[in-house]
Amino acid sequence: MEEIALSSLYIFLFILILLSGFFSSSETGLMAINKYRLRHLANKGHRGAKLAQKLLRKPDRLIGLILLGNNLVNIMAASIATVIGIRLFGANGVWIASLALTVVILIFSEVAPKTVAAVNPERIAYPASYVLFVLLKILYPVVWLVNGLANLVLKPFKVTTNADLMEHLNREELRTLVKEGGERIPDDHQRMLVNILDLEQATVEDVMIPRQEIVGIDLNDDWDEILLQLTQTVFTRMPVFRESIDHVEGLLHIRTVIAKLAHGALTFDELKRSVRRPYFIPEGTALTQQLLEFQRRERRMGLVVDEYGDIQGLVTLDDILEEIVGEYTTESRAKSREIRQLDDGNYVVQGTVTVRTLNRTMDWDLPEEDASTINGLMLEELGEIPYGKTSLKVGPHVMTILEIQGNVIGKVLIKPDWTP
Repeated sequence: MEEIALSSLYIFLFILILLSGFFSSSETGLMAINKYRLRHLANKGHRGAKLAQKLLRKPDRLIGLILLGNNLVNIMAASIATVIGIRLFGANGVWIASLALTVVILIFSEVAPKTVAAVNPERIAYPASYVLFVLLKILYPVVWLVNGLANLVLKPFKVTTNADLMEHLNREELRTLVKEGGERIPDDHQRMLVNILDLEQATVEDVMIPRQEIVGIDLNDDWDEILLQLTQTVFTRMPVFRESIDHVEGLLHIRTVIAKLAHGALTFDELKRSVRRPYFIPEGTALTQQLLEFQRRERRMGLVVDEYGDIQGLVTLDDILEEIVGEYTTESRAKSREIRQLDDGNYVVQGTVTVRTLNRTMDWDLPEEDASTINGLMLEELGEIPYGKTSLKVGPHVMTILEIQGNVIGKVLIKPDWTP
C-alpha cells in the first residue's frame, strides 16, 4: 500500500468505520424490533417490514451475514490503520494505530450505532433490510458455509435455528402487553381487553343470580297478582314456574305480552303460550363458552343446573357483557349499591355479593376457589354457621358479621388492609 496516498487511506478507513457502524446498528435494530408491529406493517404491505420479516425467519443466516460483513470491514480497517500508523510513527505506529482504532470503533462503530438502533429500531431495521437482503443474495454461498459449520457446533446442544417470530403468550403475559400499551389504548378499552382475557377464568356461577334471589312469575298465583307483577317489573325477561323455581315452565320475554297487557287484553292462556321453553346451562361452564352459546342459540337467559339437574341460579347475556364493559343496567347498578363505603374507610357488604365482584370492584385478592359469595367465603373460613357478631381475618382484611338471616350471613363489615 506504499503507493497509495495517505489521504486515500484516510478515506478508505472512514468508509470502513461507517460500514462497521452500519452492520452493528443493523444487528441491534433487527433484534430489538417489535415483532408484533413488524407483522402488522408487513401485513399492510410495508416493503421494509416484509424484508425484515424474511430475514428474521432465519436468524442464523442474518447473524452470520452481519458478523461476516462486520468482521471483514473491521479487519480491513485494522490493516489500513496499521499502514497509516507505520507511515506516521514508524515501528511504534502498530500499537498506536491499534489503540486509536479500538477507541474509534468502540465509540463510532459499536456503542453509538447500537444505542441509536436500540432506541429507534424501526428507523434502522427497515432501511437496513434492503441492503442486507441484497448482500445475503450475493454472499449466500459463504454465509451458508459459515452457518453450516456453526450449526454443527450447536447440534450437540440441540439448538434450533428456525425462529417463530410471534411468541406464544399466555394470559398473564397478554394482560401485561395490554397494560404496557396504556398510552396508545384508552383506559376504557384497556379495561375491556383485560376483562375479556379474564372471562376464560370465570364460570357462570361467578355471575349468576342465586336461586333464592330469582324473581319470576308463579302461575299458581292469582291472575290479578300476576298482572300487577308484569306491570311493575323492571326486568325484560323472567322465568315462569309453578310454586317454586324447581318446577319451571319456561322463560318469558315481557315484550311478547306488553301490547295486550297495556290494553288490558292479556289472558292467562295467552301468557302461557308466550312462554318459551327453558334453556339450561351446566354448572361450571366458562363465561367465554357461554357467551358463544348464547349467540349460537339466540338466547339471552338461561338457568344454571348442577349435575343432578337442580337449578342453582339464573344467568343472562347482560351479566356476561357486564364482565367486559362494566355495569350498564338498572339491575347491575342496584347490585353495586350492595358494596357501601363508610366514612371511616371501611365497607358494608351484602353477604350475597360474589367474591369475584368484590375483588374486581375493590382490586382485592380474596380467595375465589372454595366459595363464590361473601357468605360462602365466611362460612368456609369459619367452618360452621356463626351466631351473633363474629370477626375473622381473610388475607389482610378483617370481616365482621353484622347481620344473620336464618342460616345466611346478610351483611358484613370489612376493614381493608387491616394491620394490628
